[in-house]
Amino acid sequence: MKTLSLTDLAIRYGFLLLMAGLIVIFSIAKPAFLSPQSAVFILQSVAITGILALGVTATLVVDGFDLSIGAVATSAMMLSAYVMVIWDMGAVAAVVMCLGMGALVGLVNGLLIVKMRVPDLLATLGMMFLLVGLQRIPTQGNSISTGMVLADGSAATGSFAPSFLMLGRHRIDFILPDLVPLSVVFLIVIAVLVWAFLELTRHGRVMYAIGSNAQAAALAGINVAGYRVLAYVISGVMASIGGILLAARLGRGDVASGNNLLLDSVAAALIGFAVLGAAKPNAFGTAIGALFVGILLQGLTMLNAPYYTQDFIKGAVLVVALVFTFALSGRVGRGRG
Repeated sequence: MKTLSLTDLAIRYGFLLLMAGLIVIFSIAKPAFLSPQSAVFILQSVAITGILALGVTATLVVDGFDLSIGAVATSAMMLSAYVMVIWDMGAVAAVVMCLGMGALVGLVNGLLIVKMRVPDLLATLGMMFLLVGLQRIPTQGNSISTGMVLADGSAATGSFAPSFLMLGRHRIDFILPDLVPLSVVFLIVIAVLVWAFLELTRHGRVMYAIGSNAQAAALAGINVAGYRVLAYVISGVMASIGGILLAARLGRGDVASGNNLLLDSVAAALIGFAVLGAAKPNAFGTAIGALFVGILLQGLTMLNAPYYTQDFIKGAVLVVALVFTFALSGRVGRGRG
Protein backbone atom coordinates (compact mmCIF):
# COMPACT_ATOMS: atom_id res chain seq x y z
CA MET A 1 0.00 0.00 0.00
CA LYS A 2 1.47 3.31 -1.09
CA THR A 3 2.10 5.84 1.67
CA LEU A 4 0.94 9.35 0.85
CA SER A 5 3.50 12.12 1.24
CA LEU A 6 2.78 15.30 3.18
CA THR A 7 2.31 17.16 -0.09
CA ASP A 8 -0.17 14.55 -1.34
CA LEU A 9 -2.11 14.78 1.91
CA ALA A 10 -2.17 18.58 1.66
CA ILE A 11 -3.46 18.41 -1.91
CA ARG A 12 -6.14 15.86 -1.08
CA TYR A 13 -7.36 17.11 2.27
CA GLY A 14 -5.95 20.62 2.62
CA PHE A 15 -9.07 22.36 1.38
CA LEU A 16 -11.36 20.43 3.70
CA LEU A 17 -9.04 21.28 6.60
CA LEU A 18 -9.17 24.93 5.53
CA MET A 19 -12.97 24.86 5.60
CA ALA A 20 -12.98 23.20 9.02
CA GLY A 21 -10.50 25.81 10.25
CA LEU A 22 -12.76 28.62 9.06
CA ILE A 23 -15.70 27.14 10.94
CA VAL A 24 -13.63 26.96 14.12
CA ILE A 25 -12.32 30.54 13.75
CA PHE A 26 -15.75 32.01 13.01
CA SER A 27 -17.27 30.05 15.90
CA ILE A 28 -14.68 31.35 18.36
CA ALA A 29 -14.97 34.93 17.12
CA LYS A 30 -18.78 34.82 16.97
CA PRO A 31 -20.39 31.96 18.93
CA ALA A 32 -23.70 32.76 17.20
CA PHE A 33 -22.12 31.45 14.00
CA LEU A 34 -23.07 27.93 15.16
CA SER A 35 -26.69 28.86 15.84
CA PRO A 36 -29.57 27.32 13.86
CA GLN A 37 -30.43 30.74 12.41
CA SER A 38 -26.91 31.13 11.04
CA ALA A 39 -27.08 27.62 9.58
CA VAL A 40 -30.34 28.49 7.79
CA PHE A 41 -28.80 31.61 6.24
CA ILE A 42 -25.80 29.58 5.05
CA LEU A 43 -27.95 26.80 3.61
CA GLN A 44 -30.25 29.25 1.79
CA SER A 45 -27.34 30.96 0.08
CA VAL A 46 -25.64 27.64 -0.66
CA ALA A 47 -28.73 26.27 -2.41
CA ILE A 48 -28.91 28.96 -5.08
CA THR A 49 -25.15 29.35 -5.51
CA GLY A 50 -24.67 25.59 -5.67
CA ILE A 51 -27.30 25.01 -8.34
CA LEU A 52 -25.84 27.74 -10.54
CA ALA A 53 -22.34 26.37 -9.91
CA LEU A 54 -23.45 22.92 -11.08
CA GLY A 55 -24.45 24.56 -14.36
CA VAL A 56 -21.02 26.15 -14.64
CA THR A 57 -19.51 22.73 -13.91
CA ALA A 58 -21.35 21.20 -16.86
CA THR A 59 -19.73 23.71 -19.24
CA LEU A 60 -16.30 23.32 -17.61
CA VAL A 61 -16.47 19.57 -18.20
CA VAL A 62 -16.54 20.15 -21.99
CA ASP A 63 -13.80 22.81 -21.68
CA GLY A 64 -16.26 25.68 -21.96
CA PHE A 65 -17.38 28.49 -19.72
CA ASP A 66 -20.68 30.30 -19.17
CA LEU A 67 -20.54 33.94 -18.11
CA SER A 68 -24.27 34.43 -18.63
CA ILE A 69 -25.39 32.16 -15.80
CA GLY A 70 -26.00 34.99 -13.31
CA ALA A 71 -27.97 36.98 -15.89
CA VAL A 72 -30.07 33.92 -16.74
CA ALA A 73 -30.87 33.46 -13.04
CA THR A 74 -31.94 37.08 -12.56
CA SER A 75 -33.94 36.92 -15.80
CA ALA A 76 -35.78 33.85 -14.47
CA MET A 77 -36.43 35.68 -11.23
CA MET A 78 -37.88 38.68 -13.09
CA LEU A 79 -39.83 36.50 -15.53
CA SER A 80 -41.46 34.46 -12.77
CA ALA A 81 -42.46 37.66 -10.99
CA TYR A 82 -43.79 39.17 -14.22
CA VAL A 83 -45.85 36.07 -15.04
CA MET A 84 -47.54 35.95 -11.63
CA VAL A 85 -47.78 39.63 -10.68
CA ILE A 86 -48.33 41.34 -14.04
CA TRP A 87 -49.97 38.56 -16.09
CA ASP A 88 -51.78 37.10 -13.04
CA MET A 89 -50.90 33.50 -13.94
CA GLY A 90 -50.14 30.58 -11.65
CA ALA A 91 -46.99 29.06 -10.20
CA VAL A 92 -46.84 26.17 -12.68
CA ALA A 93 -46.93 28.55 -15.65
CA ALA A 94 -44.18 30.68 -14.10
CA VAL A 95 -41.90 27.69 -13.44
CA VAL A 96 -42.43 26.17 -16.89
CA MET A 97 -41.79 29.47 -18.68
CA CYS A 98 -38.63 30.10 -16.65
CA LEU A 99 -37.25 26.63 -17.35
CA GLY A 100 -38.05 27.06 -21.04
CA MET A 101 -36.31 30.43 -21.06
CA GLY A 102 -33.20 28.95 -19.45
CA ALA A 103 -33.08 26.06 -21.91
CA LEU A 104 -33.54 28.46 -24.85
CA VAL A 105 -30.73 30.75 -23.68
CA GLY A 106 -28.45 27.74 -23.20
CA LEU A 107 -29.33 26.49 -26.69
CA VAL A 108 -28.56 29.88 -28.23
CA ASN A 109 -25.26 30.06 -26.34
CA GLY A 110 -24.33 26.57 -27.52
CA LEU A 111 -25.19 27.29 -31.14
CA LEU A 112 -23.24 30.57 -31.10
CA ILE A 113 -20.20 28.73 -29.79
CA VAL A 114 -20.47 25.52 -31.81
CA LYS A 115 -22.03 26.60 -35.10
CA MET A 116 -20.98 30.26 -35.33
CA ARG A 117 -17.56 29.55 -33.76
CA VAL A 118 -17.82 32.49 -31.36
CA PRO A 119 -15.43 31.95 -28.41
CA ASP A 120 -17.40 30.83 -25.37
CA LEU A 121 -16.34 33.75 -23.19
CA LEU A 122 -17.41 36.30 -25.81
CA ALA A 123 -20.67 34.53 -26.68
CA THR A 124 -21.81 34.19 -23.09
CA LEU A 125 -20.57 37.69 -22.20
CA GLY A 126 -22.70 39.10 -24.99
CA MET A 127 -25.68 37.05 -23.80
CA MET A 128 -25.12 38.34 -20.27
CA PHE A 129 -25.36 41.97 -21.37
CA LEU A 130 -28.36 41.20 -23.58
CA LEU A 131 -30.27 39.57 -20.72
CA VAL A 132 -29.35 42.24 -18.17
CA GLY A 133 -30.90 44.84 -20.46
CA LEU A 134 -33.83 42.72 -21.63
CA GLN A 135 -35.05 41.83 -18.15
CA ARG A 136 -35.44 45.52 -17.25
CA ILE A 137 -37.20 46.77 -20.38
CA PRO A 138 -40.76 45.56 -19.56
CA THR A 139 -40.76 47.32 -16.16
CA GLN A 140 -38.58 50.29 -17.19
CA GLY A 141 -35.87 49.18 -14.78
CA ASN A 142 -38.17 48.77 -11.76
CA SER A 143 -38.45 45.78 -9.48
CA ILE A 144 -41.65 43.74 -9.57
CA SER A 145 -43.74 43.42 -6.42
CA THR A 146 -47.36 42.71 -5.53
CA GLY A 147 -49.58 45.74 -6.05
CA MET A 148 -46.94 47.72 -7.94
CA VAL A 149 -47.99 50.64 -10.11
CA LEU A 150 -47.62 49.88 -13.81
CA ALA A 151 -46.51 52.25 -16.57
CA ASP A 152 -50.13 53.11 -17.46
CA GLY A 153 -50.90 54.14 -13.88
CA SER A 154 -52.90 51.04 -12.96
CA ALA A 155 -51.98 48.62 -10.17
CA ALA A 156 -50.82 45.06 -10.79
CA THR A 157 -53.60 42.62 -9.94
CA GLY A 158 -51.58 39.43 -9.57
CA SER A 159 -49.54 38.09 -6.68
CA PHE A 160 -47.02 35.39 -5.90
CA ALA A 161 -48.71 32.03 -5.46
CA PRO A 162 -48.23 30.49 -1.98
CA SER A 163 -47.10 27.24 -3.61
CA PHE A 164 -44.41 29.17 -5.49
CA LEU A 165 -43.18 31.01 -2.36
CA MET A 166 -42.96 27.66 -0.59
CA LEU A 167 -40.14 26.63 -2.94
CA GLY A 168 -37.84 29.27 -1.46
CA ARG A 169 -39.20 29.70 2.08
CA HIS A 170 -40.41 26.34 3.36
CA ARG A 171 -38.16 24.55 5.84
CA ILE A 172 -38.17 20.91 6.85
CA ASP A 173 -37.29 19.26 10.14
CA PHE A 174 -33.74 17.96 10.39
CA ILE A 175 -32.12 17.58 13.83
CA LEU A 176 -33.94 20.80 14.84
CA PRO A 177 -37.42 21.92 13.69
CA ASP A 178 -37.57 24.08 10.57
CA LEU A 179 -33.80 23.94 10.05
CA VAL A 180 -33.26 22.86 6.43
CA PRO A 181 -34.74 25.04 3.65
CA LEU A 182 -36.59 23.12 0.95
CA SER A 183 -34.27 24.73 -1.60
CA VAL A 184 -31.37 22.78 -0.08
CA VAL A 185 -33.23 19.55 -0.81
CA PHE A 186 -33.42 20.67 -4.44
CA LEU A 187 -29.67 21.30 -4.41
CA ILE A 188 -28.91 17.86 -2.99
CA VAL A 189 -31.16 16.09 -5.49
CA ILE A 190 -29.76 18.06 -8.44
CA ALA A 191 -26.16 17.55 -7.28
CA VAL A 192 -26.69 13.78 -7.00
CA LEU A 193 -28.29 13.66 -10.45
CA VAL A 194 -25.47 15.70 -12.02
CA TRP A 195 -22.84 13.59 -10.26
CA ALA A 196 -24.48 10.37 -11.42
CA PHE A 197 -24.79 11.69 -14.97
CA LEU A 198 -21.16 12.80 -15.20
CA GLU A 199 -19.53 9.94 -13.31
CA LEU A 200 -21.70 6.89 -13.97
CA THR A 201 -23.12 7.26 -17.47
CA ARG A 202 -21.54 6.96 -20.88
CA HIS A 203 -22.70 10.46 -21.76
CA GLY A 204 -20.88 11.94 -18.79
CA ARG A 205 -17.67 10.12 -19.62
CA VAL A 206 -17.99 11.33 -23.21
CA MET A 207 -18.30 14.92 -22.01
CA TYR A 208 -15.12 14.54 -19.94
CA ALA A 209 -13.39 13.08 -23.00
CA ILE A 210 -14.45 16.09 -25.06
CA GLY A 211 -13.08 18.43 -22.40
CA SER A 212 -9.77 16.60 -22.35
CA ASN A 213 -9.28 16.38 -26.12
CA ALA A 214 -12.11 17.41 -28.43
CA GLN A 215 -10.22 16.42 -31.59
CA ALA A 216 -9.57 12.90 -30.35
CA ALA A 217 -13.20 12.59 -29.30
CA ALA A 218 -14.36 13.69 -32.76
CA LEU A 219 -12.05 11.16 -34.43
CA ALA A 220 -13.60 8.48 -32.21
CA GLY A 221 -16.99 9.28 -33.73
CA ILE A 222 -18.41 11.32 -30.84
CA ASN A 223 -20.88 14.10 -31.63
CA VAL A 224 -18.74 16.80 -30.03
CA ALA A 225 -20.96 19.68 -31.16
CA GLY A 226 -24.10 18.06 -29.77
CA TYR A 227 -22.58 17.39 -26.37
CA ARG A 228 -21.17 20.91 -26.10
CA VAL A 229 -24.58 22.39 -26.88
CA LEU A 230 -26.10 20.06 -24.28
CA ALA A 231 -23.68 21.38 -21.64
CA TYR A 232 -24.86 24.95 -22.22
CA VAL A 233 -28.52 23.90 -22.16
CA ILE A 234 -27.89 22.23 -18.80
CA SER A 235 -26.21 25.41 -17.61
CA GLY A 236 -29.16 27.54 -18.69
CA VAL A 237 -31.70 25.27 -17.00
CA MET A 238 -29.67 25.22 -13.77
CA ALA A 239 -29.48 29.01 -13.79
CA SER A 240 -33.23 29.32 -14.29
CA ILE A 241 -33.85 26.95 -11.35
CA GLY A 242 -31.63 29.17 -9.21
CA GLY A 243 -33.57 32.25 -10.34
CA ILE A 244 -36.89 30.58 -9.50
CA LEU A 245 -35.69 29.76 -5.98
CA LEU A 246 -34.38 33.30 -5.52
CA ALA A 247 -37.72 34.80 -6.56
CA ALA A 248 -39.53 32.40 -4.26
CA ARG A 249 -37.31 33.35 -1.35
CA LEU A 250 -37.57 37.13 -1.88
CA GLY A 251 -41.21 37.25 -2.95
CA ARG A 252 -40.44 39.88 -5.55
CA GLY A 253 -38.49 40.44 -8.73
CA ASP A 254 -35.57 42.53 -7.51
CA VAL A 255 -33.39 43.86 -10.33
CA ALA A 256 -30.36 44.21 -8.04
CA SER A 257 -30.56 41.02 -5.98
CA GLY A 258 -28.49 38.79 -8.27
CA ASN A 259 -25.39 40.94 -8.62
CA ASN A 260 -23.03 38.43 -6.97
CA LEU A 261 -24.54 35.23 -8.36
CA LEU A 262 -22.02 34.90 -11.19
CA LEU A 263 -18.92 35.44 -9.06
CA ASP A 264 -20.09 33.17 -6.24
CA SER A 265 -21.17 30.33 -8.53
CA VAL A 266 -17.95 30.48 -10.57
CA ALA A 267 -15.92 30.51 -7.36
CA ALA A 268 -17.80 27.43 -6.09
CA ALA A 269 -17.26 25.54 -9.34
CA LEU A 270 -13.55 26.33 -9.49
CA ILE A 271 -13.00 25.63 -5.80
CA GLY A 272 -14.46 22.21 -6.55
CA PHE A 273 -11.27 21.42 -8.45
CA ALA A 274 -9.41 21.41 -5.12
CA VAL A 275 -11.78 19.17 -3.15
CA LEU A 276 -10.07 15.82 -2.48
CA GLY A 277 -7.47 16.75 -5.10
CA ALA A 278 -9.88 16.11 -8.00
CA ALA A 279 -8.16 18.63 -10.30
CA LYS A 280 -11.18 18.55 -12.61
CA PRO A 281 -14.74 19.92 -12.64
CA ASN A 282 -16.98 17.61 -10.61
CA ALA A 283 -20.40 17.81 -8.98
CA PHE A 284 -19.31 16.75 -5.49
CA GLY A 285 -16.50 19.28 -5.36
CA THR A 286 -18.80 22.01 -6.67
CA ALA A 287 -21.35 21.34 -3.91
CA ILE A 288 -18.61 21.49 -1.28
CA GLY A 289 -17.29 24.67 -2.92
CA ALA A 290 -20.74 26.26 -2.67
CA LEU A 291 -20.90 25.31 1.01
CA PHE A 292 -17.47 26.85 1.53
CA VAL A 293 -18.54 30.11 -0.14
CA GLY A 294 -21.66 30.21 2.03
CA ILE A 295 -19.67 29.63 5.22
CA LEU A 296 -17.10 32.25 4.26
CA LEU A 297 -19.67 34.94 3.43
CA GLN A 298 -21.78 34.26 6.53
CA GLY A 299 -18.71 34.41 8.76
CA LEU A 300 -17.48 37.64 7.20
CA THR A 301 -20.94 39.17 7.52
CA MET A 302 -21.20 38.24 11.20
CA LEU A 303 -17.74 39.72 11.78
CA ASN A 304 -18.98 42.96 10.17
CA ALA A 305 -16.30 42.78 7.48
CA PRO A 306 -16.79 45.62 4.96
CA TYR A 307 -18.72 44.42 1.93
CA TYR A 308 -15.99 45.67 -0.41
CA THR A 309 -13.46 43.26 1.10
CA GLN A 310 -15.51 40.10 0.53
CA ASP A 311 -14.70 39.66 -3.16
CA PHE A 312 -10.99 40.13 -2.39
CA ILE A 313 -11.10 37.44 0.28
CA LYS A 314 -13.06 35.05 -1.99
CA GLY A 315 -10.49 35.63 -4.73
CA ALA A 316 -7.58 34.99 -2.37
CA VAL A 317 -9.13 31.74 -1.18
CA LEU A 318 -9.80 30.65 -4.76
CA VAL A 319 -6.17 31.30 -5.76
CA VAL A 320 -4.89 29.30 -2.78
CA ALA A 321 -7.25 26.42 -3.58
CA LEU A 322 -6.14 26.28 -7.21
CA VAL A 323 -2.47 26.49 -6.23
CA PHE A 324 -3.00 23.39 -4.08
CA THR A 325 -4.70 21.70 -7.02
CA PHE A 326 -2.32 22.48 -9.86
CA ALA A 327 0.99 23.98 -8.73
CA LEU A 328 1.68 21.58 -5.86
CA SER A 329 0.39 18.50 -7.67
CA GLY A 330 2.26 19.27 -10.84
CA ARG A 331 -0.89 18.73 -12.90
CA VAL A 332 -1.49 20.89 -15.92
CA GLY A 333 -4.79 22.70 -16.24
CA ARG A 334 -6.53 22.64 -19.59
CA GLY A 335 -5.86 25.64 -21.74
CA ARG A 336 -8.44 27.64 -23.65
CA GLY A 337 -6.61 27.70 -26.90
